[in-house]
Amino acid sequence: MKIALGGDHAGFEYKKVLIDLLKERGYETKDFGPFSTDSVDYPDYVHPVANSVHDKEADFGVLICGSANGVAITANKHAGIRAALCWKPEIAELARSHNDANIVCLPARFISIEDATAIVNKFLDTAFEGGRHANRVNKIDCV
Repeated sequence: MKIALGGDHAGFEYKKVLIDLLKERGYETKDFGPFSTDSVDYPDYVHPVANSVHDKEADFGVLICGSANGVAITANKHAGIRAALCWKPEIAELARSHNDANIVCLPARFISIEDATAIVNKFLDTAFEGGRHANRVNKIDCV
C-alpha cells in the first residue's frame, strides 16, 4: 500500500516521524513536502497529495499542518477526495468507517506526536463499512 504525505512547515517534524512509522509498517511512502521548517504555502503541497490519491497513485494521504483546517479545506476541493480533520483515533476510525475518508489531516500544534501516530494507525487499520454509509458518501461530490 502506498501513502502520500504533505503539509506545511508546522507539520514537517511530525511528517518525518510518520514516514518512519509507515515504512516500519511496510507501507511505501511518497513525500510531497515541504522538506524543512521554513514557511511555505500549504496548497503547493496539498494539491499533489490529493491528486496522487485521486489518480490512484497512492491509496491514502496524510496531511499535517498547524490546525489541519487549511490542508483539509484545500484537499476537499478535489472531487473524490474525502479529507478528514482528526484529533483523536476515534475520529479517524469514524472518518474511515462511516465517511470512507481517503486523506487524514492532523493538527500538529494541537496533538502530540504519540496522538498523531495513534490517529494514523487507526485510520489505516479501519475499513469503510459501506452499507447505509455508501449511499451517503456517494452524495458528497458536487459534480
